[in-house]
Amino acid sequence: MIHFSRPRARAQSALMDYHSYPDAFLRDILTSVRTIAVVGASPRPHRPSHGVMRYLQRHFYRAIPVNPFAAGETILGERCHASLADIGEPVDMVDIFRRSEFAGAAVDDAIKVGAKVVWMQLAVVDAAAASRAEVRGLKVVMDRCPAIEIPRLGLKRG
Repeated sequence: MIHFSRPRARAQSALMDYHSYPDAFLRDILTSVRTIAVVGASPRPHRPSHGVMRYLQRHFYRAIPVNPFAAGETILGERCHASLADIGEPVDMVDIFRRSEFAGAAVDDAIKVGAKVVWMQLAVVDAAAASRAEVRGLKVVMDRCPAIEIPRLGLKRG
């Protein structure tokens, strides 16, 4: 029989099923966060990250772009930062628009800056990174888009 110390046992039992998220879990996240860092935000309007960032802003979230290649530029009225650490203010959620093999670094950065939620976009999955975040108390969503979930759940802000 395997015995875990209390903190690890608690973390192990709380791990989320990454294939199915209860609506209440998603609703709680989307109604409690206000400031969202968009990692991989693009200044190009045709890119999905740009459209989702615009959607979030139109639904009264503060969306802060993070992209080292666009740092210093303005994207949708917000100054773009090179990294999460450069933002310099609290972030509730980190929305990750990076390929799965790069998502882990963004998750680790989200942990370091004290984010409450890590949200990995459609087709972005890193179970090991998700587990690291959950063990540290963050809520994690993978392979979902808040711009799809907000209207599906009938959420209104403002």
